[in-house]
Amino acid sequence: MKPIALTPNQPAQFYRGGSVVGSFRGAAAADDHRPEDWVGSTTARNGATGGEGLTTLPDGRLLRDAVLEDPEGWLGGAHAAALGADPALLVKLLDAGERLPVHVHPTRSFAQRHLGCRYGKTEAWVVLAAEGPDALVHLGFTRDIEAGELDRWMAARDTRAILANLHAVSVNTGDTLLVPAGLPHAIGAGIFCLELQEPSDFSLMLEWEGFEFDPREARLGLDAKVARECVHRQALDSERLAWLRSHGARTRSPANLVERLFPEDADPFFRAERIRPGGGRVDLAPGFAILVVLEGQGRLATSGAGALELGTGSATVIPYGAGETTLSGPLVAVRCRPPNVEAALRGGLGAPVRGNTGEGSDNE
Repeated sequence: MKPIALTPNQPAQFYRGGSVVGSFRGAAAADDHRPEDWVGSTTARNGATGGEGLTTLPDGRLLRDAVLEDPEGWLGGAHAAALGADPALLVKLLDAGERLPVHVHPTRSFAQRHLGCRYGKTEAWVVLAAEGPDALVHLGFTRDIEAGELDRWMAARDTRAILANLHAVSVNTGDTLLVPAGLPHAIGAGIFCLELQEPSDFSLMLEWEGFEFDPREARLGLDAKVARECVHRQALDSERLAWLRSHGARTRSPANLVERLFPEDADPFFRAERIRPGGGRVDLAPGFAILVVLEGQGRLATSGAGALELGTGSATVIPYGAGETTLSGPLVAVRCRPPNVEAALRGGLGAPVRGNTGEGSDNE
């Protein structure tokens, strides 16, 4: 098995963006509502009928189907035995051409109870660019919010009140943030980021003024009171907020070439490292990964077979069966990885089920 270069995969969305993704990836978006590139995706959009969101490999197969055909080759025996024929990871490039509406994602337990899926949607962001006065993210309530108060804001579509009670966080290129499921959040206009997520497409909107949603669609078809259970209404204190965006949570190899990006809270959901070979090389153990080059040029070689020349904006899926991976050259890349298996099981990831993530259950 060998690494495979991926072309852009930009399903239509309800919000504007896409030109920055196009410039980064070297391919213009079809229109101005293609703000997300689903990189190496085995996850379909929620409610999709034509497989929107799924990655197609150069040989014409869906990546999802290739993994199903050879889960141990793609994922490794330990991962496949514990979590099934499923990378348990969704990676996106997101170009916010406008502020996204405030929303939350379900936890695993909520998704298992109400949405027929073992995955919630904890996510994390690596900020690749932040431009303009609105380059802010809104994350977590600044005070405890009563259920009735939130209900009134949503019924009145009171965007001002919702935003006024969320932390407004200024971000810069290189910043990282971990966003646990249930935490209200919104990405501001002018932010381009790399996202790692649990592999689902579930979002519950707290405000949708100016966007094309009906209230029931915004609640994933759930009763309003049931949907509200998903929202973490307690205040996010300053210490916890700092931890979620803490640079101190990162670790580096002795050679300072590999930098862990997220605190250990993320391990049940996904892992990521920023890699800078510089003038040398970085050797990485076998494992399924999505590699995105942020800047520079270099080379990816594996002990199994094959090598690829890399450049800014390139995206590559690396199977476990490709063996040890070596990165070399003056580049900066992020290696996105599935969850730690033991941490995922401790974190409530249930057994695989048959179905389609786009229809509200797993993508196996």
